[in-house]
Amino acid sequence: MNESIIGNQKKRGRPATGERAHIAARVSDDEVARIDDWAKAQNITRAEAIRRLIQKGLQDGKMSESNDV
Repeated sequence: MNESIIGNQKKRGRPATGERAHIAARVSDDEVARIDDWAKAQNITRAEAIRRLIQKGLQDGKMSESNDV
């Protein structure tokens, strides 16, 4: 019988960068198109557009906290 491998075993998957959290969300085709249009107008990537739009939403939320969903 073969012995079990002990010691330096590789972990599965991509190594963690530790820089940012990964967040996934489902959006409609219309929302994707609107995000892409906004990103193109800003000359940025879709990912950067999403980050900036989230920041804008969070800043607006601070100004009007009475609009809780």
